[in-house]
Amino acid sequence: MTADQSQVTAELARFVAHTTYDDLPPEVVRETKRSLLNWMGVAIGAAWHESVDILLKLSSEVGGPGQVGVYGRRERVDALDAALINGMSSHIFDFDDTHLRTVIHPSAPIAPAVLSLAEWRGGSAKDIITAFAVGVEACLRIGNSVYPDHYNVGWHITGTTGVFGSAIASSKMLGHDEQSIRYAIGLAAAQPTGIREMFGTMTKPFHPGKAAMDGLRSALIAGWGFNSSEQGIEAKRGFANVLSTKFDPTEITGTLGQEWELLKNAYKPYPCGVVIHPVIDAALGLREKGVTPGNVESITAYVHPLVQELTGKRTPQTGLEGKFSVFHCVGAAIFEGKVGEHEFGDDYVKLEQVIQVRDKTEIAVTEGMREDECRIEAKLTDGSTVEHYVEYASGSIENPLTDEQLDAKFNDLVIPVMGEDHARDVIRIMRNLENERDVTNLVKAATM
Repeated sequence: MTADQSQVTAELARFVAHTTYDDLPPEVVRETKRSLLNWMGVAIGAAWHESVDILLKLSSEVGGPGQVGVYGRRERVDALDAALINGMSSHIFDFDDTHLRTVIHPSAPIAPAVLSLAEWRGGSAKDIITAFAVGVEACLRIGNSVYPDHYNVGWHITGTTGVFGSAIASSKMLGHDEQSIRYAIGLAAAQPTGIREMFGTMTKPFHPGKAAMDGLRSALIAGWGFNSSEQGIEAKRGFANVLSTKFDPTEITGTLGQEWELLKNAYKPYPCGVVIHPVIDAALGLREKGVTPGNVESITAYVHPLVQELTGKRTPQTGLEGKFSVFHCVGAAIFEGKVGEHEFGDDYVKLEQVIQVRDKTEIAVTEGMREDECRIEAKLTDGSTVEHYVEYASGSIENPLTDEQLDAKFNDLVIPVMGEDHARDVIRIMRNLENERDVTNLVKAATM
């Protein structure tokens, strides 16, 4: 390692320890609040999923005292279990925020750890915003430093880098000094969570929940003097060099504190892998131009290679598998005219009209096609051809969701679970979060 490379962890810890709320640019504060609102919506929306019930059963048998609420529910669990459960819940629908360069979902492992600490140990809303912002920044920069090699070999990068974000954000909430933060980073480096083999199962959303829990635990014990390597990221046998064949330390420390990777975070309009979004946009465009299950002969979508790699399930048998099937998504878009959580139900993936379109759909991996771009072509039974082109998928940085669209998404997820009053209160609090004294009002609005 060069001298600069050997100081990556130290420089990151220094940035975290000394960044204050007043150091955050207004646009970073705004996106932090949007990220937290989006995160809370997807967490509450999936709060009654079977996998959440299973973890709550375990917590009731072996967990600690009820310190923190489970969003969207009445139960209270210990702070570590809350980070795990709320983190997992927020990733179940695959509807959480996404850093498009690395496909990291940063809020899922970071927000639940920060909010667990805020409810358990206390802290102002400005503390929450600051801790979340620096945690996300660290998580995304570490991801940039090893992407794509780390991801391509099979690691689920949301979990493996999310544990750093959780540890760092938790350390910030706890007011740790540089030394304790370096220890927390080292502990996080020793606990990478997640492999891509688990995509399409309950274990995929478990990854960011576990990262949230492990990061929070790391920060707590580091603050009590539990030591670790102080070069957990960059050492020869550290995180980056063991888990990736590519490591660029300047992605972590270069422009740190001057440019914010957090501003490249995006919000999903559809509850599935972000690489399918341009295809869904394109299929909806075909429908608007008159394509139906009854008049379509064949559909070809010209896409980035990751669409085939990540979402190539041809015959999904469950709703969860449907989230990883570009073919199902095209079928739902053409038949239903929308692709929301309802279209990923176990029964819905077996609808004859959806399968009819799905079986007529092919994808063509296309050189030079960006991940957020798609061209689609439908040949109809009358011999005509209909095309649609999506330059930038909805929800991308170039075509972002507005506040109104984000609120509508939130309401669609939360109102069926908690009702209009709770949904309205959470939106109001999140939009003005920096003015809240603590999380008392937020927890009351987000739990039952």
